[in-house]
Amino acid sequence: MIQPKDERHHGLNSPSDPRQSEVLPGAPPGQDQQWPGSDRDLQPSADHGEETYQGGGKLTGKKALITGGDSGIGRAAAIALAREGADVAISYYNEHDDARETVAWVEKAGRQALALPGDLQDPAHCRSLVEQTAATFGGLNILINNAAFHLETGDFLQITPEQLERTFRTNLFSYFWMAQNAVPHLRAGDSILNVGSVVAFTGHPKLADYAATKAAIHNFTQSLARSLAERRIRVNCIAPGPVWTPLIPATRPQEKVEAFGADNLWGRPAQPAEIAPTFVFLASEDGRFYSGDVFSPTGRPTTSR
Repeated sequence: MIQPKDERHHGLNSPSDPRQSEVLPGAPPGQDQQWPGSDRDLQPSADHGEETYQGGGKLTGKKALITGGDSGIGRAAAIALAREGADVAISYYNEHDDARETVAWVEKAGRQALALPGDLQDPAHCRSLVEQTAATFGGLNILINNAAFHLETGDFLQITPEQLERTFRTNLFSYFWMAQNAVPHLRAGDSILNVGSVVAFTGHPKLADYAATKAAIHNFTQSLARSLAERRIRVNCIAPGPVWTPLIPATRPQEKVEAFGADNLWGRPAQPAEIAPTFVFLASEDGRFYSGDVFSPTGRPTTSR
């Protein structure tokens, strides 16, 4: 088993930890990465709950599949679900080091882990992800559609047909394909969780294609919840505001990274660990009444950057 590196310097460790001041005040420093980005190169490193999340057995025996689970929100959700007792499969594009790190944390929690690389733009790959997960774990109870692509453009006219198609195939089409393949494996009480965004509500002048996919995801969540209600399968959406993940420096210029998350009440982006408990709540029996809902942990942004 791969041993996860010591993450105690990452992010917020405890309410009394003096190192909080390294992360909490202000937005991150300017930096850039090559797409799709790597968690290992983030400065400061993101907090995925490696040293903070305490499980309570809320998902004991469950089997989960998370797209985009190698880093960011996906990794934080994987760690939280594993510590709640779930086996966790992650899909990812080609960030092998980050994926191995997530696998190591899941295994350290005493749960089975599975890492599956590939491109979610391919419907056959989406089908394979579900089938491999169900075959390896002996079932599937939780699907988290999290993977996303976005590319900032200075002008709406710069959005090419190729970019538009890639954004929609990754962010929206794959959510349909993943759900279509997962539903035959799901039973009453199981869950599908989709990741939307605050820009679905506000729009974004430099992310028009991405914002449109996120608005569609919110609507898809509500439609799918209605469709699956008779089967007692719950479908919900988490629509965060700014979150510190490798996607940010990999898709934005340095000056935009410096301002990322600075316009909310806390003056900083969320850490992935601060979003992960929402997934646990909605996937567990605690969230049994919720379906077709959109949860939006945003820190109340005042503008859309």
